Amino acid sequence: MKNAYISTYPPRQCGIGTFTENLYRSMIGSDPLEANNKRSFIVALKDTDEELNYPEEVRFTIRQDFQEDYLSAAKYINMSGAECCILQHEFGIFGGTDGVYILPLLNQLKIPLVVTLHTVLQTPSYSQKEIMQRICKMANQVVVMSKKAIEMLIGIYEVPESKIALVEHGVPEYKYVREEAKKEFRFNEKKILLTFGFVSRNKGIEIAIKAMSEVVKKHPDVLYIILGKTHPAVMRHLGEEYRLYLTQLIEDLQLEENVVLLNEFTTQKELFKYLYASDIYITPYLNEQQVTSGTLTYALGAGLPVVSTPYWHAAELLNDSRGVLFDFGNTGELSRILIDLLDNPDKRMEIQRKALEYGKNISWSKIGAIYNDVVKTVVEKDSKSEKKGLIPFDISLLPAYSIEHVNRLTDDFGIIQHGYFGIPNLKEGYCLDDNARALLTALMAYKVKKDTTALRLCSTYLSYIHYMQNDDGRFRNLVSFNRQFLEGVGSEDSFGRAIWALGYMMSNSPTDYYYKSSSHMFFKAIPHSEKLKSIRSIANTIIGISYYLRSHMSDDIMIERLKKLTKVLMKEYQLNSHDNWNWYEELLAYDNAILPLAMLHAAEILNEKKIKHIAFESMHFLTKHTMGNGYLSIIGNQEWYNKKGNRSSFAQQPVDAMGMVLMFRQAYNISNNMEYLSKLFRSFEWFLGENDLRMSLFNHETHGCFDGLESYGVNQNQGAESILAYLISYLNVLKAHDDYYRKK
Repeated sequence: MKNAYISTYPPRQCGIGTFTENLYRSMIGSDPLEANNKRSFIVALKDTDEELNYPEEVRFTIRQDFQEDYLSAAKYINMSGAECCILQHEFGIFGGTDGVYILPLLNQLKIPLVVTLHTVLQTPSYSQKEIMQRICKMANQVVVMSKKAIEMLIGIYEVPESKIALVEHGVPEYKYVREEAKKEFRFNEKKILLTFGFVSRNKGIEIAIKAMSEVVKKHPDVLYIILGKTHPAVMRHLGEEYRLYLTQLIEDLQLEENVVLLNEFTTQKELFKYLYASDIYITPYLNEQQVTSGTLTYALGAGLPVVSTPYWHAAELLNDSRGVLFDFGNTGELSRILIDLLDNPDKRMEIQRKALEYGKNISWSKIGAIYNDVVKTVVEKDSKSEKKGLIPFDISLLPAYSIEHVNRLTDDFGIIQHGYFGIPNLKEGYCLDDNARALLTALMAYKVKKDTTALRLCSTYLSYIHYMQNDDGRFRNLVSFNRQFLEGVGSEDSFGRAIWALGYMMSNSPTDYYYKSSSHMFFKAIPHSEKLKSIRSIANTIIGISYYLRSHMSDDIMIERLKKLTKVLMKEYQLNSHDNWNWYEELLAYDNAILPLAMLHAAEILNEKKIKHIAFESMHFLTKHTMGNGYLSIIGNQEWYNKKGNRSSFAQQPVDAMGMVLMFRQAYNISNNMEYLSKLFRSFEWFLGENDLRMSLFNHETHGCFDGLESYGVNQNQGAESILAYLISYLNVLKAHDDYYRKK
């Protein structure tokens, strides 16, 4: 079986890399075809620009903090002929917030995926939980090394038990005669206690050093060896601060003859020589939440009696008297246990016997064969499964309806413009753009969900729009939290959005007084539409007029106004559309879908073939550039996309996804083409994680929506524009669903 492994890898000094090297070699060794041809390969992660001399099996490298490398790696794997991808996951080895950069790579894979989880957090942050759930969702099989990890995956991360496999950490098959190993290190006259691995504060090494004070009083021949370099992440941020502390502690306790710090990253061969030369192994870790410990597994495999704190993996592995546990931080208890074991060689030998017996079953050759069976099963199952297409209206995938976050952002004046994480950011005040969108949202919520709370909110948003309208009919946009106007006249875009909301209200008004107030504001403002220059403002205005005309088709003056505005968009399209660039500008910028959406609305009202042709042609052009990979990839707002340059991937905004949903909804309305319903739903799934980062923007805790996709991950703020874009999209999916089945 040809496999692609994604992980850190030697010579990079990393425990995950060592694990992967052993896994790679053991899987090849237990597969006769691979043993002869060695077709499998490594995609190695680098955390610095340091040039490492990788072995021949490393065929591709990813610079940890360069997202483009992850996408290039996905293409390489897909073209390599590999039958399965095996990912080693650990927080900290992938780039982006909480390692989010790995998600786009996994999303691009066209082969089955097996994921080994080296850490499962009991109390993850929202982002960590989201990333872990996404990885497990994409994986065909998730491998963990402890029963506790299975329990947490099921209970916390909602991973189906059928998708999880328990495969223990492997142990290298180095065998030494203990007396000869002791003799080689000149430990013949010593009782050796050992701790190895990267040195950092969470290892609790100071607890074991302090325990030595009592141990050496009765056993002066004891030598405690701490073997390992300072963890690279600790070195980058704190240098050797912890090692210096340990050195000073040893001096203060006058243990220089009994405790040794060896600042080495040894080979496995040398490491096992140390293990066989030792009498007791100690893991005094401070944190219970550790589901995997390679060092502990190695010690058991070498048949060492282990004394450990009861972190999760130790509590499992040392069950059945394979070791002795002591409470976290309890120096006195550790001293008593060590003295007892040193005083009673027979007790040590019995623990050693049980450890060796256990270690026989977790040799890397046996673990490699188990992994090969896992991969074989996954590949066979994947080849037999039917690849189902997107179900356009599987509304069971939608989160439950809620306007909780809209209520949270709304006070008696209007909806607050921005969020500070999940709370209103009062410092930023209010804007007409968001209150117009909020009016649309509240009306749709009442129309689709019969939500009377949303209906009551309409009064607040309509009142805000009225407050912002000047005597001449134009609108202001921005107001501070203390109700101070921040400009004399607002942007053209905010004008257009207000017209859209007012036109929609007149077409869908639930009460007469809502209709009269919106009508008065609409007709007071509409003459200013003749002076608009921004094509997006014109597009928003076209949509608002189109909604008004749906129930007022006898208004010839308004029909003429619609024709004039539509001609402006048509003229811009004809000026800029050439050389396969079927668009209204020389670039794709922000809120792009609003332009074909406006033309689709105008085509429905005016029923002109030329308008309809431009509407669909520009829609297909935008679709080609944003949905070519089978999911919605929005043009980012960092630099947009000039037709002579490269498209910007970030920052992607929820309002653009909303535009796509509305565009496909209107395209279906006037064509009855089922394809547009599929694309409508696919566009909405951008909010739920079907995007470039494979991260959901909907927050199940706040019922809000994150503010966008950035290069580092999800923007954690949850403002008005984002939640309103999500809810408008959500409600349109529900309405399209109802309309479709009503037509059937």
